[in-house]
Parts: sequence; C-alpha cells; structure tokens
Amino acid sequence: MTAQRPGWSPQSWRARPIRQVPDYPDQAALGAVEQRLGAYPPLVFAGEARRLREALALAADGRAFVLQGGDCAESFSDYNANSIRDSFRVLLQMAVVLTFGAGVPVVKLGRMAGQFAKPRSSDTETIDGVTLPSYRGDQINGPEFTAAARIPDPARMEQAYNQSAGTLNLLRAFAQGGYADLHQVHRWNLGFVERSPLAGRYRDLAQRIDETLNFMAACGMTSLNTPQIRETEFYTSHEALLLPYEQALTRVDSTTGDWYACSAHFLWIGDRTRQPDGAHVEFLRGVRNPIGVKVGPTTSTEDLLRLIEILNPDDEAGRLSLIVRQGADKVAANLPPLLRAVTREGRRVVWLCDPMHGNTISTAAKVKTRDFDAILGETKEFFDVLAAEGVAPGGVHVEMTGQDVTECIGGARHLSEADLGERYETFCDPRLNAEQSLELAFQLAEELKCRRAPLADDPRAQVAAQ
Repeated sequence: MTAQRPGWSPQSWRARPIRQVPDYPDQAALGAVEQRLGAYPPLVFAGEARRLREALALAADGRAFVLQGGDCAESFSDYNANSIRDSFRVLLQMAVVLTFGAGVPVVKLGRMAGQFAKPRSSDTETIDGVTLPSYRGDQINGPEFTAAARIPDPARMEQAYNQSAGTLNLLRAFAQGGYADLHQVHRWNLGFVERSPLAGRYRDLAQRIDETLNFMAACGMTSLNTPQIRETEFYTSHEALLLPYEQALTRVDSTTGDWYACSAHFLWIGDRTRQPDGAHVEFLRGVRNPIGVKVGPTTSTEDLLRLIEILNPDDEAGRLSLIVRQGADKVAANLPPLLRAVTREGRRVVWLCDPMHGNTISTAAKVKTRDFDAILGETKEFFDVLAAEGVAPGGVHVEMTGQDVTECIGGARHLSEADLGERYETFCDPRLNAEQSLELAFQLAEELKCRRAPLADDPRAQVAAQ
C-alpha cells in the first residue's frame, strides 16, 4: 500500500494556484506527451535519493559540506560529451579542494541532467518595439526572438528527458569508471595552481593534498584496492518548475511504497514559486526525495516556518535544505532573524548559500553579469552569520560551467565589462567560468579551514578528509 502525505497525490497540485506556468496552446498534445513520459523508465532511483538524504543529514550537523553547481539552464544546443565532462571535472576539482578545507566529506550535487526550465520576472519581453512571450528554458520554448520559437511546445519535454538520460549515463560512467580518481583530479588542480595569478596563495593547500595522497599510497591505499579513491558519488538536481513533467516522472518505490520524483535526486522550489498554498509546494510535499527551497530577501519568518512545517512535518534530517539567496548587501540584515526562528523551533535543515542570484547586475550596455567579489562576499557573510548563531554552514549553490566563458566580472584575472563580449554564451543568467569556479573553491577552502567546527570530528568525516 502506497504511503502518502494526507490529502496528497501526484496530481493534487493541479487544484492549487500556480505561478510560472507556460500557456500551452495545444492541450491535447500536452496530455499525449505526459502520457508517454509516464511510461518511460525513471531517470533516477529511490535508493539513490535515500543515500543523498543520508549525506545531507550529515551536512545539517556540520559533518559534511554540499557543493551544488552547474548551468543556470541547460541548453539543447550545447548537449555534447565534452561540455558534460568539463562541468563534471570542475565540480570534482572544487570538491577535492573543499574536502581538505572543510575537513569533512563533500556531497557533490550537479545542476545537471534536468535543469532545462527557468522562472522569469515577466511573462513577456520587448525588443525594438516587438513583444513576445519570455524564453522559459529549452524544455518549454526556444531562445530565438521569433513568434514561432516562443510558443510553448510540449514535445520539448521529451527532448529534455532524452538529453537528461544521456547526461546521467555519462555522469555515472565518469563517476564510477576511473575519471574521478583523486590522483587525477589533484593533477588537474596542480595545473590550475601553477597558472593562477594567485599561485602562491593556493600552493600550500595543493601541497597538503599531495602529501596526504602520498601518505595513503605508502599505507597501501591505492586506486587499485580502494574504490573510494577511484570512484565518487554524484547526484543530480534541478528546480521543480514544470510540474506536468515532474508528475509524469513520479513513481512508487517498490521497496517502501513511497512516492519519489524520478527526474532527479534532489529538487528545489524557487523563490518565485514558494507560496505555501501554491502548486509547487503542494507537489514537493508529497515526494520523498530530499528537497530544497530558495530563501530570497522577501521571505518572512512566518512563511519560512510554515514552509518547513508543510515540507518536512516529521523534521526528518536531510529532507529539507534552505538555499539562501539574499544578495551581498542584504544577507547580514535578513538572514539572522530567519536563522534564529528556525533554530528556536528546533528544526533540522541544511543551510546552503546561493551567492549568485542576489548579485546579478546590468552593465551600461544592458548586459547581465555578476561580480566575483560580491559572490565571494555574500558567501563569507553567510558563514559569519551562521557562526554567530552556532550553526554549521551546510554548503554552497553556484551557477557555473566547465567552459572558459566570460560572463562574470572579477576574479584573479580581473575580467572587466569590456571582456564580457569575448565568450558571453548564456541565454539566462551569467555563470562562473572554470577558472573562477576553482578560484572560489580555493578561497572558500581557506575560510572553512579557519572556521572548522567541533562538529567535524565525526569519524566518517576524518576518514574522508585523510
């Protein structure tokens, strides 16, 4: 018999008010796509989601650190093995650096294999006097500014499914087939250190990693006899925005009778769709995946506590992550009341920092960008606020790519507004490039090393950090 939340079913969201929904002109075609997707194999499995939930429970207590990263929105046109490999590679590089900085295991969570839909601040956009529906991600419509491209097309959901399946297949091969070997990843990091303008600053950490790997080898722990050196756990995530797609890929776990959203291991609710009585909250309250909620500058303590009660009524460790996206100039004022309210209620959540979405700016030429210093500044401020309240930081959530794009200004190479035109490729929000992403990891590792909490003395954390 299927276990459910009271009054919940995979389609109960349809009776709730919904925002950020595309207006499909052909409802019959939409229904046919949903029906076909409902018969397709799941993309992920319930057991994998449960393992992630256990890892996130450690992060809630400061015994693990979450690295969640990937594209702002995946693109059908950029779907190729090299792009997937490069983003996976940079996430691995960041994870190794953060593991040594935090002294705890790093939970690797990609914004990959499903991040095809994006919320928009306006339903329409106007260029040169022409107004068309906004681009909502390749899963819904096309980025080209034409009337035909902007019509929501349900067939795009099947293409998103197929690309997600291909991406997951490749990610699993990379994670389990030797590409994730710690020695290999460390060699990549050494290359970065040598060419970075901040080489001296990073060389000490790189040397400590090298010494640790040599010590492990001397003790007989090598890639040949220790799977933990050769392989890694890698999970996928995306914003659960397009609910017809999410419902179609929801399945009952045969071992527990629970419902799981099988489009990704981890799903989150965005800042624009977190209404407690809304459709997106209703859908995610009933699936058993670990889930997240974006916490923006307009989030009140009352709404946040209500959301926590709805989404995690049993206060299950690892079930709920709060992804804080305030902005570098707002986090110090806005986060403490929220943090104190959640702590006062005794709720167990994972606190993640999203330093990207609150720090988007426009240049004089009306090009969206983000400043590396603001991204780093919000993250450090987030750490400061949590430390003052005696709460462990659970991790970071960043928009990044393994490509050498020029979309965010700043960083060690001091990219300026004049450099943005060299390789500005995003159709949505600006992303950290490969070098900026790894630079951020090294800087955060230094912060975490200084702030390492007593909670990190868990034996599992010590083994993973050796």
